Amino acid sequence: MTAPTNIDPKDIQAHLAQFKGDKYRDGWASLWDKGDNLPWDKGFPNPALEDALVQRRATIGGAIGQDAQGHSYRRKALVPGCGRGVDVLLLASFGFDAYGLEYSATAIEACKKEQAENHSWYRVRDQSIGQGNVTFIQGDFFDDAWLQKIGVALNGFDIIYDYTFFCALDPSMRPKWALRHTQLLSPSPAEAYMEHLSHPGEDIPYNDQGLIKQDPLRAPSKAGLERVAYWQPERTHETGQGENGKIEDRVSIWRRRN
Repeated sequence: MTAPTNIDPKDIQAHLAQFKGDKYRDGWASLWDKGDNLPWDKGFPNPALEDALVQRRATIGGAIGQDAQGHSYRRKALVPGCGRGVDVLLLASFGFDAYGLEYSATAIEACKKEQAENHSWYRVRDQSIGQGNVTFIQGDFFDDAWLQKIGVALNGFDIIYDYTFFCALDPSMRPKWALRHTQLLSPSPAEAYMEHLSHPGEDIPYNDQGLIKQDPLRAPSKAGLERVAYWQPERTHETGQGENGKIEDRVSIWRRRN
């Protein structure tokens, strides 16, 4: 696995804060162009994702689905802001057709290098299913051009995996982020935070500490996704752990309301 460079996360946050709104893309790309690795890029897949694919299969579903005519097909998984593509390659090893999206051309090259040099690490998990296809695509998450390049329609993904992409966005873009998920997820998918996904496209108020002002009695919007699972993982990256290795990360699975 690739060993990333150690960078203070506060330096990354200060850098990205200079790029407001849609200019976030340029801030993200400039980090890759400088040759630096992001602090949350650990060089290997998130153990929490691997465990979820094994232990929560009943909720997430397997890699092979069936259409209305009873024909089998490989389900599609998307990882926006995929970094060097390690989680994409993990999803493909479980049999999903996996797509990694990055705005930076430099990041896409890092993905291809990871795939070429470390492909043997991502063993096929089920020989009867085999490995899914891997596609790395350069593009803007909020634009449809990259979908056209890979020939995937809106609402064409069965799974969207997000670990740090949401956190890297300016809070003002989070309503747009949530709305975009409703445009990309298929009618019966899983998605691996509460207020934004329950009210996609709506502005959510924050307090002075940057925390959401939640209203527990507020009903989800009609277009909102519903959370079907929520748990504390047994394993995760070090960035998701506190003192003495206490796990602070949480995993949630969301789906469209059918």
